Amino acid sequence: MTSTSPAHPAPARDRLEGRAAPTVRMIAAHTRVAVLEAIREPIVIVSTAVFPALILACFVIPQEYVASNAERATSAAGQVALFSVVSVCLFTYGAGIAEERARPFDTYLRGLPTGALPQMLGRVGTGVVLSSFGLVPVAVLAGLFTEATLSLGRLPLVLATILACGIPFLAIGFAIGYSLRQKAALAVAQLVLFPMAFLGGLFIPPETFPRWLDAVSQAMPTRAARDLVVASLDAGSAGLQEVGVLAAWTTVATLLTVWAFRRDEGRRFR
Repeated sequence: MTSTSPAHPAPARDRLEGRAAPTVRMIAAHTRVAVLEAIREPIVIVSTAVFPALILACFVIPQEYVASNAERATSAAGQVALFSVVSVCLFTYGAGIAEERARPFDTYLRGLPTGALPQMLGRVGTGVVLSSFGLVPVAVLAGLFTEATLSLGRLPLVLATILACGIPFLAIGFAIGYSLRQKAALAVAQLVLFPMAFLGGLFIPPETFPRWLDAVSQAMPTRAARDLVVASLDAGSAGLQEVGVLAAWTTVATLLTVWAFRRDEGRRFR
């Protein structure tokens, strides 16, 4: 008489991989749908790619004092690239999420058993793709018409810094999108973007700020992100203070996003 040994349970790693695979596929599906939707509206791609390039062409290239100096031109190009990422985060996640929430399809997605994580991470992936459309023209124009320089060895660090500095603005965009209706979210995204960009020194060199304005600027996430990006370009310096400012803004915006998301669920899915 022979006996069969009981089947051995699957290792913990295999179980985790089995659960992770559908989640990864869902994230990829959400990203693909959102990117295709953006591509089907060419004005979204055109505005994302052209607007930062226009800023560089109108406010940086004509200034011989900036364009003819390698350090100043590199710093200015990095600031415009950062502004491109910030605008994508605020409008894609702020106005974009508010617009999606008004659609019946979003109600269907929110009711699926997969939860909110794949949809949110899919939106993050969409933002990375759209941000790349704005970075490429800025890099090309800066390389052709200014003295800006960037070694290939430093390029990964710069890209990683720009994307990492977009995290607090991503959280702010989520908070706006889940807190407000479509028209209000668009207006608030505009009201947040341009004052933050000005106070952060993305339009005017912060070295020219009076003392009181520089003190306000030091508390802005745009200023902290700007200093970190410029430092990654080897055109300035930054330290733990800037990282702390970005972490504080990210924490507050994330808490507001969680509150707004749960409030939205309580209103629409009870």
